[in-house]
Amino acid sequence: MKRGTSRDIRTANRYEVLRQIIAESPTSRQELATETGLSLATVATLVGELLDLRMLTEVGFEDSAGGRPRGLVAVNATGGALIGVDIAETYVRVELFDLALNVLARADEDMRPGESRPEQVVGHVAAAVGSVVAQAGVEGARVLGVGVSVPGQVDRDTGVAEYAPNWDWHDVPLLDLLAEHIAYPLYLDNPLRACAVAELWFGAARGRGDAVVVNLGTGVGAGLALGGGLHRGVSNSAGEWGHTTLVLDGRLCHCGNHGCVETYVGAPGIMLNLRESSPGSTLLHPEDQTATIDALAAGVATGDPVALKVVRDTARYLGAGISDLVNLLNPEVVVLSSWVAATLGEPLLREVREAVARHALRRPFAATEIVLSPIPTDPVCLGAATFALEGALQSVGQRPAAKRAAPARSRTAPSA
Repeated sequence: MKRGTSRDIRTANRYEVLRQIIAESPTSRQELATETGLSLATVATLVGELLDLRMLTEVGFEDSAGGRPRGLVAVNATGGALIGVDIAETYVRVELFDLALNVLARADEDMRPGESRPEQVVGHVAAAVGSVVAQAGVEGARVLGVGVSVPGQVDRDTGVAEYAPNWDWHDVPLLDLLAEHIAYPLYLDNPLRACAVAELWFGAARGRGDAVVVNLGTGVGAGLALGGGLHRGVSNSAGEWGHTTLVLDGRLCHCGNHGCVETYVGAPGIMLNLRESSPGSTLLHPEDQTATIDALAAGVATGDPVALKVVRDTARYLGAGISDLVNLLNPEVVVLSSWVAATLGEPLLREVREAVARHALRRPFAATEIVLSPIPTDPVCLGAATFALEGALQSVGQRPAAKRAAPARSRTAPSA
């Protein structure tokens, strides 16, 4: 197994300390040592580095029990900016964050059917990145990096989108293409990892050792946090649960197989569930996923029998798939994330819980909480911004990058 270098470990520790300060700001060095498990001397050194980088600031003292007052540190929110990019099958969303990961600006670009060629996607991303920088009035030098999430399998070290089945992308050098239009350091990953990191930092997985974040959108997958950190797998491909077989000889999937989970619980699969249940339903908007899911949610709220049946049938499929994750991974929490889960909300959640209870083994199910994501903003943008933060911390002490910085390679990093 590849061992982390001392630089990798130092980056991971620096990242974990900053992560803890962002979540609990202000805090003391002693509290940081307790929360991270690092020695007080190590924490003091890392805090000193982050103060020198102007990522942190001293904010006073707190009384200690019978001892000297403890110095408090907080995130210097104005010490830099981070950009998170959520490239989805039907839209591009970009958010600009301060160092405390508060959203300062947002831009959306719709992608119509047939607009999925790499150069078209790059154009949308470049336009939206330019928009958020202009909205926030941020000087270019303050932007520490841009984290980019793209569906499918990616090589985060080379910046290549290796395989995106919904677009039939193969080995697209996405970050090199983006670097022709965007001057900031760029870091690539996919929405499964982005959603998982967002939940670890600010959401339902915070403080949990083992969590599964189920991403429900046009595509479907599962971000995995195991042992308190993000699980990537040997080729950064862990979590492709959407392309596991749910129904033998079932629906044809974009990946070329039949009966994948995604074909029954992704947005297009839900539309097909509706079409099969009620071919002439006015809830169905054949060319508009968002409008169809919105109509189903509204129908459930008013007791429409067709909408209720479709959501129930979708939850049956989803619950069967999630029960496999519960039995296999024994997580503390399963989080339903992304726009389909957010739109269908509590009615979907209730049906999923009942379905998982029917299929999962009693002991692991009893130990697992199933919840909706509590993150109010786009979790993919938030998670992608943390990839940029990780990259910025990795580059500390190195020469300034050219157009595209190499992403952090540490396998020991706690989250990203």
